[in-house]
Amino acid sequence: MKTRVISLVTNDLSQDQRMNRICTALAENGYNVLLVGRYRKHSIPLREKKFHQRRIRNFFNTGFLFYAEHNFRLFLLLIRARFDVVNANDLDTLPAAFLAAKIKRKKLVYDAHEYFTEQEEVVHRKLVKSVWKWIERTMVPQSDAAYTVSKGYAELFKKKYHVDFSIVRNVTRLSDRTLDCDRTESYILYQGSVNHGRGLPQLIEAMKNLQYKLIICGIGDIYEDLKQLAIEYEVDHKVEFRGFVEPEDLPEITCKAQLGLTIFDKEGLSHYHSLANRFFDYIHAGIPQIAMDYPEYRKFNAEFEVAQLVASTSPGDLEKGIRSILEDDLLRSRLRNNALEARKKYNWQQNEKTLLDIYASLEG
Repeated sequence: MKTRVISLVTNDLSQDQRMNRICTALAENGYNVLLVGRYRKHSIPLREKKFHQRRIRNFFNTGFLFYAEHNFRLFLLLIRARFDVVNANDLDTLPAAFLAAKIKRKKLVYDAHEYFTEQEEVVHRKLVKSVWKWIERTMVPQSDAAYTVSKGYAELFKKKYHVDFSIVRNVTRLSDRTLDCDRTESYILYQGSVNHGRGLPQLIEAMKNLQYKLIICGIGDIYEDLKQLAIEYEVDHKVEFRGFVEPEDLPEITCKAQLGLTIFDKEGLSHYHSLANRFFDYIHAGIPQIAMDYPEYRKFNAEFEVAQLVASTSPGDLEKGIRSILEDDLLRSRLRNNALEARKKYNWQQNEKTLLDIYASLEG
């Protein structure tokens, strides 16, 4: 009989490339996988996958009441469902997974996409942070297996909770598709969530002095504010907001860009030790990028110089970084060639081996 895995998230499933890769890898290797998220007002229909998908409808959609309701509904689903392993993705689904696993005596796997208690949305809210830290302190050490996206996160968690975290990076599947990409259309690209802490208002301001086109692919809490900001700075004619783009359609946009942006404000340890999906998306597309001079990006760039690192997300630093690449043909060519070499080592085919080893260790 196939091992039954239920994986829990708080998003609506449509944009979660990491979970798509993880669930697909498990399904292709003999696991029966169900990914559970939530339905939102503007959620698009889900595409058919190699694993099962389900969205939960919540009454509340933000704040404490959302997290409480979503975990309660997830818990009820788990209590009624048959499963062998439950996978909590970040702290915001861990309470439901932890309780159901304990009651039903099943295996609990914790996947830390972020350093949740050090996110910008949490780090300055004392009461909120204390609640999440209690959940983290109480439940994470009792997981049967745990993994995260970067060595920096793994070291922090090991020091804090004496738990060994494996590393399953947010890397892209290796493909030859990007090698023959047409780059005649010149634009800068940001892809990802359009939320606070991503340096996006500063990027819009930096566009005042840049004679390039910027395309933003993604939605989030500050999407409409950014569009208004582009108008206020009189750069709306050179900033194109694409909104939500299907993950399957994104690689074609990525590979045609002249430059990608992996930027985060230095607000909390989560961003500081991150290693984002889009960092690897740009690498696999063979395009240069601007990335932050934070530990994980710095270490990667020392091995494969794929990015121009910037000290901050100030408009001045962003403008300088963008110009340094787009106005230097030799640098741009070197970064592209290094990216194509880096993707041979850092790709999903390599990382899924670690993932499968983790799940295999739970059997028996």
